[in-house]
Amino acid sequence: MSREQAATDAGEYGPDDGVLVLDGLTKQFGGLTAVDDLSFAVADGEILGLIGPNGAGKSTTFDCVMGTYPPTAGTVWYGGEDVTGEPVHEMVKRGMARTFQSFRPFRDRSVVRNVALALVPDRIASLSGLRGETRTRAAAICERVGLGDRLTQRPDELPHAGLLRLELGRALATDPDLLLVDEPFAGLSSREVEDVSALLSSFRDDGVTLVVVDHNMRGLLSLIDRAVVIQFGSKIATGPPDEIRRDARVREAYLGGGSA
Repeated sequence: MSREQAATDAGEYGPDDGVLVLDGLTKQFGGLTAVDDLSFAVADGEILGLIGPNGAGKSTTFDCVMGTYPPTAGTVWYGGEDVTGEPVHEMVKRGMARTFQSFRPFRDRSVVRNVALALVPDRIASLSGLRGETRTRAAAICERVGLGDRLTQRPDELPHAGLLRLELGRALATDPDLLLVDEPFAGLSSREVEDVSALLSSFRDDGVTLVVVDHNMRGLLSLIDRAVVIQFGSKIATGPPDEIRRDARVREAYLGGGSA
């Protein structure tokens, strides 16, 4: 029996169940419950998929984990420590980063400067720093995410897939151990989904644990080791991709009874 299954059977999770652990996470906005008693654990080195349609509570879960919103109830453990409600900058210092579905680059700065700004405290960089080690490191990260030939371009000159790579580069610039990736496949072609999947997999090879949310089940199930499926903020299934494809509750909720 896996540690996750044992925790599920016991009805609770603890700080030693994974590198990131959510236990009974709940987030309410007035009378709306966006995340409802959600519990799961992420193993070190895993690529976990958080799956659900638009409005299922995936991004709100990320917001609660990163400290953008304080949870209404429940506990978040990271690296064995209770980090529930800690602010975003503290979570980044602890080694966690996230991307956003709505890209947020500095539109008046070049690609390499966008990445360089994420390398220094409070996203402030001097011109001298950009000419030296900071720019060298930023250029290496741009190369890592496939933007090595676009260093001097502005974000508005990038295609959609390029903006996604820039978003990933800015997240990598904080040197994360755990990366939360929000809807990376939205707006991508089938070939681009394959390319981005290969890039995300390569991050794991570098020692980064990933949690990826998307409503594109076909693309996500080809990438991840294991899925947590949520509906209306609650977990309805968890398991490896093959089990999720066969799960009747998942097919009914998201696939209309078809196959993944």
